[in-house]
Amino acid sequence: MITPLVPTRSPEQNQVLNSPTLAPERYVCFGAFHLDLKKEELFKDGTRVKLQGKVYQALLALLQKPGEIVTREELRMQLWPADTHVNYDANVNTTVNKLRQVLGDSPDQPAFVDTIPRKGYSFVGQVRYVDQPVAQLSPKVAELSAIAMEQQHAESRASFFRTAILSKWFTAAVVVLVIASMLFGAALVLYAHR
Repeated sequence: MITPLVPTRSPEQNQVLNSPTLAPERYVCFGAFHLDLKKEELFKDGTRVKLQGKVYQALLALLQKPGEIVTREELRMQLWPADTHVNYDANVNTTVNKLRQVLGDSPDQPAFVDTIPRKGYSFVGQVRYVDQPVAQLSPKVAELSAIAMEQQHAESRASFFRTAILSKWFTAAVVVLVIASMLFGAALVLYAHR
């Protein structure tokens, strides 16, 4: 008998998902992202974004307390069990940096994850909780993006044809210039021999 693979969660993950500070809705939306808490998947503009386990856990920990400080010790406790032997400081830094990379965020001008010196991190992005996927909430967005893509495609086609026509004229001008130069050079040689 084959048993289906069921994702196992650590007690820390279950605590985050069942936390009273997180709304009971299934999806957490911020910026162009939405996080499916049930499937543990992150999407940006409807496209799935790969998220490593520890990076996902760090995101959950920060989303637990949006706008508040999540200390480095809280992150350490959520990401690694007490009996784990790793360099916590370096690993917390690496995990938060990977999260910033995934979100396209910058420590200098944070849109989502802000560093609180000597304390920890804070999720500073606007957070919304919804009970259905973002795509289902706004089907007109998909229609608008399809229209925008078609317009962009038409513009690039027109640009290609303009470039092709201009390059043909440029090539013709260069050929005429070379022929004229050769004729002028031949005329000079003939004039010099007379």
